Amino acid sequence: MDLGTVNSSVVFRLGVLGAMATDLFAARIEARELKPKHVGLMVVLDAGRVSSQLEIASVMGVAPSLVVALADHLEKLDAIQRVRDPADRRRQVLTLTERGRELLAACGELAQSADAEFAADLTATESAVLTGLLDRLAARQGLPTTPAEHK
Repeated sequence: MDLGTVNSSVVFRLGVLGAMATDLFAARIEARELKPKHVGLMVVLDAGRVSSQLEIASVMGVAPSLVVALADHLEKLDAIQRVRDPADRRRQVLTLTERGRELLAACGELAQSADAEFAADLTATESAVLTGLLDRLAARQGLPTTPAEHK
């Protein structure tokens, strides 16, 4: 197999760049006792489309047991709360608390500064095009997209 073919693959390049971007973001949120997957869970809750641990696991593409561990940590930080679903007592519904919204907003600011560093060589137009393309890819995978006020 020609290595150039692998290196020109969208999934390979997004994977490598994604790992680099994740490391940059992780370093910025570490002081808040968060990891990128914690923020991802809060983003999913903030989008308001799902709330049960099982649904969140499906959207995030992770094992339900990981969502439980992430939720345990976020609950200790008072970022989320778990409530039994009155319609199905076996189901836990997760919601963001006011503290969770504050943490998510702070993470948004940290992500923006990481974006500025990571994509420093892009023009404003190129950055907007990239954001639009990433939104299309994310939507196809059932992931939340960029809110209109941030485009």
